[in-house]
Amino acid sequence: MSLPVSEVLQPLLDALQHSPCVLLQAPPGAGKSTWLPLKLLEQSSWLSGRIIMLEPRRLAARSVAQRLAQQLNQPVGESIGYRMRSESLSGPETRLEVVTEGVLIRMLQQDPMLEGVSLVILDEFHERNLQADLALSLLLDVQNGLRDDLKLLIMSATLDNQRLQQFLPDAPVISAQGRSFPVERHYLSLPVSGYFEDKVAQAVRQIVNQHPGSMLLFLPGVAEIRRVYDLLSGSLADDIDLCPLYGALSLAEQQKAISPSPSGRRKIVLATNIAETSLTIDGINLVVDSGLERVARFDPRTGLTRLITQRISKASMTQRAGRAGRLSAGACWHLFSREQGERAAEQGEAEIMQSDLSGLTMELLQWGCRDIQQMRWLDAPPATSLAAARRLLILLNAIDEQGNMTQTGRQMAETGCEPRLAAMLVYATKQGPESLATALLLTAIIEEPPRNGHKDISYWLMHPQGAWTKRARQLGQRLKCRNSTPDGDEVPFLLATGFADRIAQKRGEEGRYLLANGMGAQIDTDDGLCRSEWLIAASLLQGANSPDARMLLAAKIEPEALAQRMPGLVTQQSAIEWDEERGTLRAWQRQQIGRLVLKAKPLNKPSEEQLQAALLEWVRTQGIPALAWDEEAEQLRTRIQRAQEWLPQYDWPSVDDSELLETLEFWLLPSLKGVRDIKGLKQINLSEALQRKLDWQQRQRLDSELPVSYCVPTGSRLPIRYDSERPPVLAVRLQEMFGEKQTPVIADGRISLVVELLSPAHRPLQITQDLAAFWQGAYKEVQKEMKGRYPKHVWPDDPANAQPTRKTKRFHHG
Repeated sequence: MSLPVSEVLQPLLDALQHSPCVLLQAPPGAGKSTWLPLKLLEQSSWLSGRIIMLEPRRLAARSVAQRLAQQLNQPVGESIGYRMRSESLSGPETRLEVVTEGVLIRMLQQDPMLEGVSLVILDEFHERNLQADLALSLLLDVQNGLRDDLKLLIMSATLDNQRLQQFLPDAPVISAQGRSFPVERHYLSLPVSGYFEDKVAQAVRQIVNQHPGSMLLFLPGVAEIRRVYDLLSGSLADDIDLCPLYGALSLAEQQKAISPSPSGRRKIVLATNIAETSLTIDGINLVVDSGLERVARFDPRTGLTRLITQRISKASMTQRAGRAGRLSAGACWHLFSREQGERAAEQGEAEIMQSDLSGLTMELLQWGCRDIQQMRWLDAPPATSLAAARRLLILLNAIDEQGNMTQTGRQMAETGCEPRLAAMLVYATKQGPESLATALLLTAIIEEPPRNGHKDISYWLMHPQGAWTKRARQLGQRLKCRNSTPDGDEVPFLLATGFADRIAQKRGEEGRYLLANGMGAQIDTDDGLCRSEWLIAASLLQGANSPDARMLLAAKIEPEALAQRMPGLVTQQSAIEWDEERGTLRAWQRQQIGRLVLKAKPLNKPSEEQLQAALLEWVRTQGIPALAWDEEAEQLRTRIQRAQEWLPQYDWPSVDDSELLETLEFWLLPSLKGVRDIKGLKQINLSEALQRKLDWQQRQRLDSELPVSYCVPTGSRLPIRYDSERPPVLAVRLQEMFGEKQTPVIADGRISLVVELLSPAHRPLQITQDLAAFWQGAYKEVQKEMKGRYPKHVWPDDPANAQPTRKTKRFHHG
């Protein structure tokens, strides 16, 4: 039976012949990954070179290569090959190579011309992972500047097509229908009480007992897969096999999940969203969808990634349900209400929007791109994540303050590893063969960490898994290193080159640590490492509900040995602290690694510079509110903030807490002359200090547009009170406003003052933002009451046109 994609083969070949870039939209099962590439090899005489096909997942890459080779009756490695991080099967005869994400980027970096390659296929592009977005950006750059003959085919199941079509308006779009059978979709809300896994297992038992066939069960992550597996084991019919399916399983176990069940047997495949599109799993006609997925979210503020469990998008629901209708009519049960399904987002968010971009930044610099805007992006990388990437790369000495790649950075780029691991490898190459052998194995362990067990990375160094030694060997060949034995003593020094900001010192409770970057971390109290005073964390995960990150892999360190061998890690700080017991200030000279104190000794006679540095440090730790903000300074700060809001067309300095803390040296330091203690610090004229944030022109503009006072009709200059939330207020005795027809305005006429009209005894009578309306309306009531209470004062009938006065009648007629 012919595959749906065969119906669009001719239009697709024509489009590829005449266009540099073609979009193919075809649902799972249409044959786009496992049939089409062979036809392209066979039928397109104009494709003289090789075809490279990018598969985002390793499991899918292997599986697709095997299927393609099978159809040619060849083993993998002849016409069809594959290449991924730790293994490859290709030969001189290979014409189509299936590669995973990092491999394609590496090929482009080593040979931007992609010599000998005619076509690059980006498969499963709807998954929108970071490397595919980067690959697309680099390939468009190659087409644009180096090779207008290079062809690009972007294939996807449920492409957010409109976005891609707007992005690539000249690319023809070819759509193939899916070959799918009808799928009945049911919504089954789980009970509110009880454990998630128990409820899922209960639903699965019920469905599998009532319906024949094999089932695919989607769960958010490996922990849930293991727990549901345990709950189902032993409680199902004898003819049912349970097969977990996720990226970290061995090849044999993955194969078992994908292959057809033996005759007379059924299976339940427990999978993460790896099974949504990239893999064809034989024999499935039942799908149970938990409606959840686990995604990594990078927090640019902390530099850490947290795993969050979230509801899937509508596109994912459709994908998951479609899995039941590949081979025959099927059924899908979504384990949530129909309303919840309807509230879901249309598409998932692209990985580039929520990832650590330090690797991407390095790739672009190596590509010769300093400005990210020069490249074309389907989703532009967020500025906050790019800034966090820059900070890390400066810390690793990969780039200088101007953003240029250093010599170390160029060597790091050659390793093809994540920046932290690359920094460790480059350092190790200079230390000798044992050090490099240790770094290679550490890199392999951190890239594919053990799933459970010991947190001590040194333990795993002594008990390495086969995949790690293979990866270490492969990296070693890339770095042309002699075989050598790892040396456990090198671990702390190697980790410190890539993870200096994650050196950790014990604090307070058991298992809790402070990191050099000022954040908190914890390690399981039943782990042997938790007895160590100092650790370095090679792998951290930000917990969902805890302020502290969890250490997944760490090693013991001796800070003195570290400081001796790597003096660059240590800074000298002088600090002044308020000694609660003595009620005095004490000055300290400290040796620190980041925020952690190695040694501290008292300073008897601190110099003025040391005092000033220490006072600034005190303000940094206590925060901006610790300074003595008087009314004048508060008002100036509020005026600047409101000026940003009301007159955004002009350039105003930022005066929020974080910006003031970052620029203390500029605006506060000059006011510290002669200040020797906290008491003196609290007597500084803050208003004068804050004025330094404004240049002459900004000061003039602030004083004219947001003045501190207003001249009322009597000639009195009365203060305007500014507030960060509410409109500015002018409090004035009612009689001094006679003759003022309209409400006074400021900020280029954009903002009306709130006029608080006072009685002769300075009690509030009326608050108005429309003086003209007040004179004509509510004033009558006020006049009546005031005449009785203050008969010696003037209360005219037409206040808008009366003479203003500060006096009573007696003085007035004097």
